[in-house]
Amino acid sequence: MAVEKQRFWLTFNAEAAQQPLICLMARRFDVVFNIHNASVTQEVGIIAVGLEGEREVIKQAVAWLEGEGVQVEPVEINTIEG
Repeated sequence: MAVEKQRFWLTFNAEAAQQPLICLMARRFDVVFNIHNASVTQEVGIIAVGLEGEREVIKQAVAWLEGEGVQVEPVEINTIEG
């Protein structure tokens, strides 16, 4: 199967922000992660992350994160042609 890259915004509530969920996701699923940007406080965490792996495995990893209370939104990349 083909390896692909996808980018997501992850929003963590206070409880989830205290857990090593990205590390656990990478151990549980065959995905590589790259954190592009992050802002984490005691109340909330917002992280821009890239995931690399097979499409179905990325879907499973995203579903797992959502099950752990993380809001997952795909990053929309707009290209301006000129």
